[in-house]
Amino acid sequence: MTQTFSSAEIARAFGAAIAARKTHDDPYRWWLLDRAFPDEVTRELANLPFAAPSLDGVSGKRELHNESRSYFDAAGMERFPVMRAVAEALQSREATRAIHEGFGAQIDDTFLRLEYALDIDGFWLEPHTDLGVKKFTCLVYLSEGHEDLGTDLYRTPGEHVGRSPFKPGGAMIFVPSDHSWHGFEKRPIKGVRKSVILNYVTHDWRAREQLSFPDAPVRL
Repeated sequence: MTQTFSSAEIARAFGAAIAARKTHDDPYRWWLLDRAFPDEVTRELANLPFAAPSLDGVSGKRELHNESRSYFDAAGMERFPVMRAVAEALQSREATRAIHEGFGAQIDDTFLRLEYALDIDGFWLEPHTDLGVKKFTCLVYLSEGHEDLGTDLYRTPGEHVGRSPFKPGGAMIFVPSDHSWHGFEKRPIKGVRKSVILNYVTHDWRAREQLSFPDAPVRL
């Protein structure tokens, strides 16, 4: 598999998507992007040969399956150049300044964390906010044929109000707060629902091995 886009090109595409963002204010402020990455990069990511983890009948929180989760970590970036190019793009000043200026996210002196998420039938997530060590959340959707499998939005943990659209290259963004409730309602998943979970996390993040550049915090 040949990676054809440089990190600079990916950063420019991400910045252009931010510039064209669509803003939503219900049930809290969140945003949608189109073509967060160049189309070829989205397709290449969607086709990476990672196996979806078995749920063994247990779901509700991603951390229940920590041992089988995949990241844009040192090993992943060594194995797949597209992972390294995306991570370098999202570590760059061009991308991080666009995020800070576009969303007001306080990501200076944070660390880049990118998860390659693979969800199969039986997967669900209880409502949660990401508040705490995560200073920015962006969910970039990769797989095709999963239009109804976007992120669910809640006004309160018990009040579901809708969900984001799911399409390859699309992204849903929010800055974590005490009311940024989101999750994934259990519903049928055909094949594997694939996405990239982009976070910038504080120095208090304990699982340093998950970070793309654990010795290099973001500098705006």
